[in-house]
Amino acid sequence: MRHALLLALSTAVLAAPVVVSTAVAQAAPDAYVAPRTAFGQPDISGVWSNASLTPFTRSKEYGDRLAFTEAEVKEMEHAAVQEVIDGNKPTDPNAGAEFRQQAEEELRPEFRAAGGAVGGYNRGWLDPGASVMRVNGEPRTSVLTTPDGQFPKRRANATPPKPTGPRIPMGSYESYETRSLGERCIIGFGRNGGPPMLANGFYNNNYQIVQSPEAIVIETEMNHDARIVRLNAKHRTDDIRPYFGDSIGWWDGDTLVVETTNIPESQAFGGSWKNLKVTERFRRVGDERLYYGFTVEDPDLWDKPWGGEYEFIPLHGPIYEYACHEGNYALPGILSGGRAVEDKAEAKKAAAKK
Repeated sequence: MRHALLLALSTAVLAAPVVVSTAVAQAAPDAYVAPRTAFGQPDISGVWSNASLTPFTRSKEYGDRLAFTEAEVKEMEHAAVQEVIDGNKPTDPNAGAEFRQQAEEELRPEFRAAGGAVGGYNRGWLDPGASVMRVNGEPRTSVLTTPDGQFPKRRANATPPKPTGPRIPMGSYESYETRSLGERCIIGFGRNGGPPMLANGFYNNNYQIVQSPEAIVIETEMNHDARIVRLNAKHRTDDIRPYFGDSIGWWDGDTLVVETTNIPESQAFGGSWKNLKVTERFRRVGDERLYYGFTVEDPDLWDKPWGGEYEFIPLHGPIYEYACHEGNYALPGILSGGRAVEDKAEAKKAAAKK
């Protein structure tokens, strides 16, 4: 989709297709034999999505429950369908602030974050997923598989890596270089491209995997990022830290194992980057199911490795161009506003000296 990050949208009614999952008996992963490519690799290629109703961290009301009940799944997925219906209703342009506030309070947190202010999105532009994510048929309460479904606590004597560059405050309007990578359309916001690869809760949670005998390429729809996994290779030793880190991979039976190091500071995860290692596993476990698991390690921050898992679902369509800045006036507007504030402050100082 051609989304601009802060594009002002109309309130036109937009129909959004919704696919709701149903509980079905799933074959055990080991019982499924993945198809092979022409050069003999297990075939994990195709266009996939990780959008779902399952959050990254578990709601504390579920405690240590790894899975939802089927009744809970039915209720959540029905609510997602109704959310689309309600979100696509015509909006009264003359509605007061009280009405808009009430409407925003009834939305999911990710929708509230995307709308409300100038440049916010209407519901029809959002695609956060409409079904609960399942692993081997089990409806999961979180992507994380830690006991409580939360980020693990750092060890008592943890030593986070020191920043290597100047610290730029959030909301800096100095120049385009002080704005976020996502806002500048360099890489997608959140961790769509990984590692680990996580849905962002808004839209564009789609990927295309392309295989060759020497490399695997994972294209992320947002922002048309491509991560190249070099097969049967060694990590670089020059401490160069490219976007998405340095990924090497190998086949362990039918599982593609991807190990990534040299992750840049700008893509820190959980406060870790310098000694961060992320190990990902991709395995075709059904005709329309691609298992994805990840393990996070940093001995300077955590006592032991931790991680999560989910299953991709097929997109049944191509990934279209992500023209991030097409028609987007946000960045020049933000910087122009910053200069206007500075000019006003200078004028105030000059007036005070008279």
